[in-house]
Amino acid sequence: MENQKHVTLGVTGMTCAACATRIEKVLNKMDGVEANVNLAMEKASIKYDPSQQEISNIKERIEKLGYSVSAEKVTLDIEGMTCAACTTRIEKVLSKMEGVSHATVNLATNSAIVEYNEGLVSTESILEKIKKIGYKGQIRNENAERSERKQEMIKEKKRQLIISILLSLPLLYTMLGHMPFDTGLPMPHILMNPWFQILLATPVQFYIGGHFYVGAYRALRNKSANMDVLIALGTSAAYFYSLYETLKTVGNPEYVPDLYFETSAVLITLILVGKYFETMAKGRTTEAISKLLSLQAKDALVVRNGQEVRVSLEDVVIGDRIIVKPGEKIPVDGIVISGVSSVDESMITGESIPVDKKEGDSVIGATINANGLLTIQAEKVGKDTALAGIIKIVEEAQGSKAPIQRLADIISGIFVPIVVAIAFIAFLVWYFFITPGDLSKALEVGIAILVIACPCALGLATPTSIMVGTGKGAEKGILFKGGEYLEGTHKVNAVLLDKTGTVTKGKPEVTDVLQFQEGMVHYAISAESASEHPLAHAIVEYGKQHEIELKELQHFSAIPGHGIEANIEGKKVLVGTRKLMNEQLVEISQHEEMMKELELQGKTAMLVAIDGELAGIIAVADTVKESSKTAIQTLKQMGIEVYMVTGDNKRTAEAIAKQVGIDHVFAEVLPEDKAKIVEDLQKQGKYVAMVGDGINDAPALAKSNIGMAIGTGADVAIETADVTLVGGDLSHIPKAIELSRQTMKNIRQNLFWALFYNAIGIPVAACGLLEPWVAGAAMAFSSVSVVTNALRLKRVKI
Repeated sequence: MENQKHVTLGVTGMTCAACATRIEKVLNKMDGVEANVNLAMEKASIKYDPSQQEISNIKERIEKLGYSVSAEKVTLDIEGMTCAACTTRIEKVLSKMEGVSHATVNLATNSAIVEYNEGLVSTESILEKIKKIGYKGQIRNENAERSERKQEMIKEKKRQLIISILLSLPLLYTMLGHMPFDTGLPMPHILMNPWFQILLATPVQFYIGGHFYVGAYRALRNKSANMDVLIALGTSAAYFYSLYETLKTVGNPEYVPDLYFETSAVLITLILVGKYFETMAKGRTTEAISKLLSLQAKDALVVRNGQEVRVSLEDVVIGDRIIVKPGEKIPVDGIVISGVSSVDESMITGESIPVDKKEGDSVIGATINANGLLTIQAEKVGKDTALAGIIKIVEEAQGSKAPIQRLADIISGIFVPIVVAIAFIAFLVWYFFITPGDLSKALEVGIAILVIACPCALGLATPTSIMVGTGKGAEKGILFKGGEYLEGTHKVNAVLLDKTGTVTKGKPEVTDVLQFQEGMVHYAISAESASEHPLAHAIVEYGKQHEIELKELQHFSAIPGHGIEANIEGKKVLVGTRKLMNEQLVEISQHEEMMKELELQGKTAMLVAIDGELAGIIAVADTVKESSKTAIQTLKQMGIEVYMVTGDNKRTAEAIAKQVGIDHVFAEVLPEDKAKIVEDLQKQGKYVAMVGDGINDAPALAKSNIGMAIGTGADVAIETADVTLVGGDLSHIPKAIELSRQTMKNIRQNLFWALFYNAIGIPVAACGLLEPWVAGAAMAFSSVSVVTNALRLKRVKI
């Protein structure tokens, strides 16, 4: 679909995998719509073609299925309003925005409450719209509000649970009276009174458990079945049979009723207990996003009109000069314009060693300035910062669906109707054949089957592990763009590494200085200070690091492809290649072996001559990253073949490969041929991960099974890749593969136990060996165990 739009809608009312599958199926049948529904995050990720479909139709379809499309609510402080006409104008403009469902502006409090769908409109665009009509808006701590609403929801669940427990406990106590042995515990007569039991059970059945009926009605109305159907059927059978038995006592006081009020009430209570713990555990699966959001600085010290002013983060604009004191967070992405310090970037890159920063270096928002005073110029603000980009990638990845989830979706789609059929058949078999005429025993078996088989655990098995896995990756500086990439990475058996900027630093450095004449280094650095060549920059940088004083340059000329010629303090200085020395008749033969040895190590040997005599050799090389050798060794230990690809000559390429332990090298490769190498490896049956950082790597990244971009590289490479390795440390590659392996192992465990539990539970219940309340407890805690198992990924060492 061309001109595709992508939105994420919050969906409430889903109870199990069958709900998510149902919504997904219905939306995907709409023209121009691709939908992916995530039960764990309660979100629908939707791609649609605006020429074929309107978002209002998609929302309407979800609501027709009996679910709600949740709206976010934000409170804004607004400056510049003077009268009622201002409030009316702002209200009218905001209400017309796509994605804004309601806006109320209050002149007395200078605030606005806006209800909006974050998949359709962002708070930034709402604020921008307010600014366009001449006012200034500011968010009133959005994260705190969101957290507050979540806490309110948890409080409400807790309140309902407490009421349910208080009403169900006396009924649970009556179960002791039905034990086949004497417990010796007192049994007050009132507790065995059927009318007293109705008094306790009815609020639990219809007030506390009312949402199960609503959910079941909506599902059945739409010709589907979900967890609510099973619970509503099971508990209603127990409740209404008990009610029928109670009514039989009217006018017949001698009749002893067969009551199951405790079964229905205790079942609902146990399911609520499970759902409450599940909500608490699911809250911990989204900790990664919360942590990332909490990293943001709240304000910035900005220099405006010569004055230092502390402003909120939202008020920082591109070009602002910001002062960052030691210990403070860097507010936005920018460039250091003065000062020297070391910056702790571990929260973004996962690397614990602080990075030295000086004038001209770039800094990332949310990192911590360790010890010096820095003045930076804002380059990226708001949603364009690196942190905002990371949060967006993690949110999208957590909301996406891994291919393995399709198995669970297929099973859950047909599971509930089959279970209802099994329960009905078991009921008939028990009532007519095993215990003929014993309605209560047959009912007990049917209820136990309905309750034990709820597919909640199946629906949570995959998305919770994906959420925790992507969050764990983000903490370590590994960003998966979707669940499918987190799943696919574990299959990688061949890694193709670009050389420059990936295996190496991508920045030439002086590696060797051989001095045959005293003062050679001073003359060479002074001569190169006028050159624009990258190798010259490396030599000048060496001089700065060693505080070498420059000599006065009287004449300079560059000789393209050969080197440079300069006149310093009356001496003729040459710096360059063998060709330059030969043309200028400088004798170099006695040092030829030394030069070859340096070149075999992948270094470029620059010859320095003073007044016609060879004065020294300076070797420059694009040095290998500290992490490269260890990372490549780790990959090989994991059974993964490592290849290197580069446009460099074969001798240099092989020298670098030898340093880091790479056995397979593709040298002198043109950028457009890198993708062909990926294809050739794939034809050999390899599942290839391409790792690169440059624009020329983009085609190969797109062609590979898993494209990994070095986060310090070009934006186009990062856009094309499936995984971004923030910070550029190659040790992130084996970590990404190991994290994928551990996540897949975790998902398989979850799916196995969810399916095994149902496969064992249903036959046991059908054999009459499972009390309904025990089945309820098992069902409730199966979901909790799946989420808890997924949370174990947080502790996995990678």
